[in-house]
Order: sequence, then C-alpha cells, then structure tokens
Amino acid sequence: MTRTIPLQHPLDDTGLPVRQVQAPVPAKAAPPPAAAADTSRYDHPLFVRVTPGQYGGWVYSFGAFTGREERPEMPAAVWGDKAVAYEQRRELGRQYAAAQVMWSKARLRAQAQPLLREAAPLWEAWQAAHAELQDTFRAFWNTPDGRWRAQLLRLTDAERAARAAATAWDRTASELAWRVEEQLREAGEDNVLALTVVAREIGLDASGWEIAWAGEYGPGRTPMVEALNGEIAAQRDRLAEVARLAGAIETAQQPA
Repeated sequence: MTRTIPLQHPLDDTGLPVRQVQAPVPAKAAPPPAAAADTSRYDHPLFVRVTPGQYGGWVYSFGAFTGREERPEMPAAVWGDKAVAYEQRRELGRQYAAAQVMWSKARLRAQAQPLLREAAPLWEAWQAAHAELQDTFRAFWNTPDGRWRAQLLRLTDAERAARAAATAWDRTASELAWRVEEQLREAGEDNVLALTVVAREIGLDASGWEIAWAGEYGPGRTPMVEALNGEIAAQRDRLAEVARLAGAIETAQQPA
C-alpha cells in the first residue's frame, strides 16, 4: 500500500530544500483531459467482467469456452486506435492473457477426455501383462530342473505380451503428454491443468498412470517400453547366471 508523509520543506529534484515561489499564472487555461475511449468493442466475445481479487490483483470472468475456438488474440486494430490510451491497451492485454488461460484449459479438456477414455483399458492391460511377466519369472524359483525349458517358453510369451501392452500405452500416453505440454505453453506453470483433474471430471482415476514428460516421447522413444526392456534384460541376466552356475556345478560333479 502506498503511504505518504508530510514534508517540512519542499524538495527539488536533488532532494535538497528549496524556497517556495509562486507559480506564474498561465495566460490561457489548459484544456480538460480527453475522456477515456470506450474499448468494449475490443473485448473478447466471451468476456463478462473484471473484478478485484480477494487477495489483490484482478479476476476476469468469461462465458464458457469449448476449446474449439480460435486462440484468443487481442485485435490488431487496438494498436492503431489513437483514442485508446496506453493503460487501456495494457488492460486489454491482461484480459486476453486471462482468456488464453481459460481457452487452453477448455482445449485440453476437449482433446484429452477421449484420449483418457481410450487410455483407461490400455493401462489396465499393461498392468495385467506386467504382473504376468513378473509372476512368470518368479515361478522359476519353484520350477523343477526338468521343467525349465517349458517355463522359459512361458517367460518369452509373457515378454511379448508385456511389450505389446507397453507399446500401446506409450502411444496414447505420448498424445496425452503433448496435449499437457501445449496447455503449459499457453497458460504457464501457475495455470497448468493436471490430467488427473480432467480424468476425475469424467469419472476416471488416473492418479497411478505413468505418463512421462512430453520430451521423452518421439520417434524411437518409448519410456514404458524402454523401462520394460531393462527389466527383461535383468531377468535374462539372472537366468543366464543361474545356467552358468548350474553348468559349472554339473561339470565339477562329473568323475574325472
């Protein structure tokens, strides 16, 4: 809050006291300032009003965005309208910045909701396939030596099923990640709309879904598949280690 204090002596530009002098009387009175121009014609079509915020700043209210409108842009004619004052242009700029945030959230909802519905069964399929892979690997602990070949076949089948599920998940997760990235660019970090919120609005719980940052997706870049490949490689290394140890033990037990 701006505060003022009375001065005992008037100061000049240097901050030093100066002697008061009487200002000369102008020969002709200055004309009154021009009335502020009506800028309502430049408002966004969905703009309703602006009111002071509860904790400072301003709250901009708009009609409902669908997300399918064109990106809100302040009309170019504002810059050439000499009747519009500088502060009025700034105010219009703030209005359109707020409109872009509202529009970006509506667009994310419109784009992400069908993708979220598509992703829900894919996530369940991935979880089931991944659990089957882990269970099949753990089964080696209880598989008799004579049944290892059959269990290896089961393991390779489980690997293929898990890779297929991970690939399908990465494909849809990539689309969702890029939609979120676009909304972030439009609205800024302070106005990000979380996918979990959008999912909850349509009755889905996406809190446990693994969706990487958009930059981690791209040609040949599939985070879920890459993580799965690392897990499969570790499992195979363990099996190879056991096979080597078993062979060494068998060789050591053979009579000389």
